[in-house]
Amino acid sequence: MKSAVENLNPTRVRLTVEVPFEELKPSLDAAYKKINQQVTVPGFRKGKIPARIIDQRFGRGAVLEEAVNEALPKFYTDAVNEGELNPLGQPEVDITELKDNELLTFTAEVDIRPAIEIPDYSGIEVTVDAVEVSDEDLDKSVEQLRERFATTSPVERAAAEGDIVVIDLEAKVEGEVLEDGVATGVTYTIGSGELLEGIDEAVTGLEAGGEATFTSELKGGSAQGKEAEVSVKVSEVKARELPELDDDFAQLASEFDTLEELRADSRKRLERSKKFEQATQAQEKVLDALLELVEVPIPEKLLEEEINTRKHNLEHHQLGQMGLNLESYLQMQDKTAEEFDAELKEQAEKGIRTQFVLDELVNKEQLSVGQEELTEHLMRRAQSSGMSPDQFAQAVVEGGQVPMLVGEVARGKALAVVVEAAKVVDDKGETVDLDDEEDETGETVEATSEAVEAPAEAEAATEAAEEPAESQEKQDKAES
Repeated sequence: MKSAVENLNPTRVRLTVEVPFEELKPSLDAAYKKINQQVTVPGFRKGKIPARIIDQRFGRGAVLEEAVNEALPKFYTDAVNEGELNPLGQPEVDITELKDNELLTFTAEVDIRPAIEIPDYSGIEVTVDAVEVSDEDLDKSVEQLRERFATTSPVERAAAEGDIVVIDLEAKVEGEVLEDGVATGVTYTIGSGELLEGIDEAVTGLEAGGEATFTSELKGGSAQGKEAEVSVKVSEVKARELPELDDDFAQLASEFDTLEELRADSRKRLERSKKFEQATQAQEKVLDALLELVEVPIPEKLLEEEINTRKHNLEHHQLGQMGLNLESYLQMQDKTAEEFDAELKEQAEKGIRTQFVLDELVNKEQLSVGQEELTEHLMRRAQSSGMSPDQFAQAVVEGGQVPMLVGEVARGKALAVVVEAAKVVDDKGETVDLDDEEDETGETVEATSEAVEAPAEAEAATEAAEEPAESQEKQDKAES
């Protein structure tokens, strides 16, 4: 077999492959055997029909077509290996010549990983927010804890902001009550913004038994996006009572005996949390600085697939779980479809460039992934998916997504190498030491932030866990 590579652009090549007919003979024999098992010819036992009879009855062309289809993947793979190429996705194959008993010639156009030069990144310097816990931050944290221990009790007065009301709702569109527009016994905190726009103004000032009507745009249901006339009736008003901030509260809400000890512990937790945020910010800024140093051409087809995958994941997974569609999401975000598409394209481009650059760094720095590292990463991913580690691991293995998880860990390690080499200072000019920082849960900070994991890939692992049988296409993309 002979093959030649023609570079069409930095991310696409055309392979021209010439195969002597004798190399096609194993596939030709397999084609005759397959056809033998599928057809019946009077006078011959099934599977014992001579090749010449098959040629006469069904045509030599049918046999050649079967043989070529069976042999092409191997010849294509051999040509890719001979050319030392890193293909992305499936090739577009065209058989240009097929001479019986002489020669098979075909071309294959395919996207490839571009050649990337990683420059010296030791000079990267980024500035991050300084770690500061103000008294206001501390007070807010303690107040949030206090609200968790709030109690409620019925009151005989008009409802005010912060009160909890039990209400019945009825929505009408064009004078007709919607089938899904009636709800009773709904508990709502005034001012929370968790229900319809306009409801806070409607119920504020009402006592138990009071009624009001207001107009609001429906955010879901059969009449989503339409203006509705909503009737609301208050059946009960409850006031929230917060515990006193004293030593008794500290003993109720924590393992500490005094409020002073509780506040001191809260300050430490806030400091750890802010250090974790600082480390994450440093990773993201170092990654952005690295990407600015490297020119990365992006295959158009891969970019198109990435955009479509991200859009599909958003519409059918993230928004679906929230009961929203793309149109309502864009309304909530106050974005046009054009703005959304532009942002999606920018995110997809960055995701692809990030993977290309970090994968090249993995090779350059000869980084490997140990079993313990992979297990720790799998545990975190299982937790975020809501599955047990065993369930998630089994589903990922069955879905063929293990190489993708290995790639995520390796890219995280590559980014960690760059972060370690970079100079990180805070906005006060102080050098930031990112070694062994911990977040508020005590987990060591790693360079495996969302910036390292392209969302489309991350979603692929989750989908593999939920639907292993449908993950082959995503596996091909992840492995490429």
